[in-house]
Amino acid sequence: MKISREFSKYAGDYESRNSIQTLVVQKLLSLITTKPQKILDLGCGSGALSKNISWDYEKLIGVDFAQGMLDLHPSSSKIELIFGDFNDARLFEQLKAEQYDAIFSASALQWANNLDATFSNISKLKAPVAFAIFTANTFKTLNMTAGVDSLLVSPQRIKSLQEKHFEASFELVEYRLEFESVREMLRYIKRSGVSGSRNLLSVKELKALMQNYPLNYLEFEVAYVSTKSI
Repeated sequence: MKISREFSKYAGDYESRNSIQTLVVQKLLSLITTKPQKILDLGCGSGALSKNISWDYEKLIGVDFAQGMLDLHPSSSKIELIFGDFNDARLFEQLKAEQYDAIFSASALQWANNLDATFSNISKLKAPVAFAIFTANTFKTLNMTAGVDSLLVSPQRIKSLQEKHFEASFELVEYRLEFESVREMLRYIKRSGVSGSRNLLSVKELKALMQNYPLNYLEFEVAYVSTKSI
């Protein structure tokens, strides 16, 4: 299991609050050695993947369950956007109408209700895959300090499911995002959407967290899964 580390500093710069997600997309695309022409992007959001693809492709189908995000996605004659949820098996029946050269998912599959079932449905589309999935070690120290459990899947579980469903490589990358204060850090979490919209702490507990958090950065860990033929 290869583990590498990257660092990013955006102290107080919240126009760049999606900086980690941008790094993730760039890393994911760096794993690709081909130029797939028919692309499926699961959890496409506002189009981070499509904005960073450097080659001329034939068609990209983007899927997301947030219409507001789809409204922000770049549009062109080559892009088809679908309002749908990868937790719903019926979506994959619809997606089977196309054949894909590559299936991407950047920073989305960590929110699968059942990652085993979602991987199974994706594998039935019979296309090379490239995924970036935030693991349970994201916000590790923050969660420990606050006394809450992570909502995300462990890297060991992701690797086990990857081996079950795909012949693929697996790499963990750790990121650190530095802040000027814990208050700015918590503001980033709220604005960026990386917490899954969870709000478990009372005002008193938040104050205790701000006093006791021992680091000047947030930790992120991303599992990269990519089939060797992509």
